[in-house]
Amino acid sequence: MSMDDNGIRKSAILLMSIGEEEAANVLKFLGPKEVQKIGTAMAALANVTHEEIRDTLREFRSETEERTTLGMASDEYIRSVLTKALGDDKAANLIERILQGGDTSGIESLKWMDSASVAELIKNEHPQIIATILVHLDFDQSSEILGHFVERLRNDVMVRIATLDGIQPHALRELNDVLTKLLAGGDHIKKTAMGGVKTAAEILNYMGTQAESSIIGNIKEFDAELAQKIQDEMFVFEDVGKVDDRGIQLLLREIQSESLIIALKGATPELREKIFKNMSQRAAEMLRDDLEAKGPVRLSEVEAEQKEILKIVRRLADEGQIVLGGKGEDAFV
Repeated sequence: MSMDDNGIRKSAILLMSIGEEEAANVLKFLGPKEVQKIGTAMAALANVTHEEIRDTLREFRSETEERTTLGMASDEYIRSVLTKALGDDKAANLIERILQGGDTSGIESLKWMDSASVAELIKNEHPQIIATILVHLDFDQSSEILGHFVERLRNDVMVRIATLDGIQPHALRELNDVLTKLLAGGDHIKKTAMGGVKTAAEILNYMGTQAESSIIGNIKEFDAELAQKIQDEMFVFEDVGKVDDRGIQLLLREIQSESLIIALKGATPELREKIFKNMSQRAAEMLRDDLEAKGPVRLSEVEAEQKEILKIVRRLADEGQIVLGGKGEDAFV
C-alpha cells in the first residue's frame, strides 16, 4: 500500500484488524518513517466502517506480493508510538514481540531520531565524518539535519558529500568509533558506492530555496564545474513540465487542489498550460478561476507546496509510475 495519507490510513486499519501477533510480525519489518506515520494513524483511527475494513483487506490481498519493506527498530520509540496508539495494556505484549531480537546500533539508530537531535549529536564531528553519516540517511532527513547546522558547516559538508565517491572500510571503522557500530567487515570489503553528485542533488532537492542557493553558491566558489553538475542532476518544480501527459494526469490525482493552486502561483505560464491541458475542460476552467481569485501568497508558502508536490513526483518515479525527463536526450527514473 502506498504511503500517502490514504495508504497510511489503510495500513493502520489493516494492523488494527489482524491481531496483535500478526501486527507485531509486520511492524518489526517496517522502517522508522513507516512506523511513525502508521502508529500515529492507528492512534487517530475513528469511525471506520465495515465496508472500509473489507475494502482495505481486499486491496491488501491483491498487493501482498509486491511489497517488501525492511528496516530497523528503536525500542524506546516503538514503545512510545504503540503505547499511544493502543494504550498500556494492549500494547504490552505487542511491544515485547516487536522488540525481541531488535538491533538499533550505529547509523540505523539515527534514522529513528528527530533531525534536531541528530544534528546536535554530530555537529562537532569532522565535516568529512558528518558527510559520511548523512549519505547513509534518507535524503529528506539529511536535508533537515543540514538545516540545523550553521551556514559555514552546512556548505562545507555539502561540498564533501558532492565530492565523495565511495566509503572505504577504514572510513567505516572511523564511524564505528563515533557512532558505536555501523558495519562489520575487513579491508577485503570493497568500498560502498555512496555519496557523489547525485546524492548531493537529491539532498538539495529537499532543502528550502534560500539554503539551496547559498550552498550552490559556495560550491561554485569551490568548483564551478561541480556546482553545475549538481544543478544538472536536480529536479526542480519547473521540470514537472517535462513529465509526459500520462504522468501529469497520474500526478494530478495525488495532489490536493489547494496545494496545486498555491504551487502554480509561482509557476511559469508554460507549466500552467501543461497542467491545464491534462485536466478536463471544466476542471481547468475552475483552476484558472481559482488562480485568478487567489490573493497574494508568500513566496515561502509557494516554495513549500512545490517541494511537497516534488516529493509526490519522486515517489511516483520511484514506483515506476512516471518517468522524469532528464536534462539531456535520455530520460531517467
